[in-house]
Amino acid sequence: MRAIVLDTETTGFEPSEGHRIVEIGAIELFNDLPTGRNYHQYINPERAMPKEAFEVHGLGDEFLRNQPRFAEIAPGFLEFIGTEAPLIIHNAAFDMKFLNAELEWAKHTQIKAERALDTLLIARRRFPGSPASLDALCRRFGIDNSGREKHGALLDSEILAEVYLELIGGRQPDFGLATGPARAPGQPAQPDWRPRPRPAPLPPRLTPEESAAHEAFVAAIGEVAIWRRYQD
Repeated sequence: MRAIVLDTETTGFEPSEGHRIVEIGAIELFNDLPTGRNYHQYINPERAMPKEAFEVHGLGDEFLRNQPRFAEIAPGFLEFIGTEAPLIIHNAAFDMKFLNAELEWAKHTQIKAERALDTLLIARRRFPGSPASLDALCRRFGIDNSGREKHGALLDSEILAEVYLELIGGRQPDFGLATGPARAPGQPAQPDWRPRPRPAPLPPRLTPEESAAHEAFVAAIGEVAIWRRYQD
């Protein structure tokens, strides 16, 4: 199944107060593993970057003025996330309100709320009463976030992808028991595979001497021997 791990950086906390998105980062997963396809874009917010936002993100007005506006990047962004893949986001309500505000201003269809999968809520359910920030979860799972001196959308998405895999049970959540090999989008479907009985039973590996010793051992135990319950 395809999923998108996503993060945004903004000039503030509320789009209703004129704050805008300045960066989007996203990682594509397929069957909970990164495919190597990423999306990253800086965006001109068409407003000055507040001092406190600059201190968090390290993005200045001069740099952002040379970036495309959201309306210009919206088609490529929507193409990357598609229409059905779940969007894995930490504190999803925040990012979704900004994305949908920007999409509305750019006259694009908004993203359905049910597509968002909030890792903050997952973490709070798994570890009630414990800190659930991205940094706290990195410490819990031993994930290296030493490069996170400034908030960056793509870096945070990469870290969140690792956190998400730990939250759902580790880096191999199905323990390799899937019915067939994973395939990335665009690859042809593989024939349906099911395990079948061996055409011929494997030969016994016990020597006659070992078999005789076992029979003698069971006989010594008597009728209570557990092996007798499973004899044909």
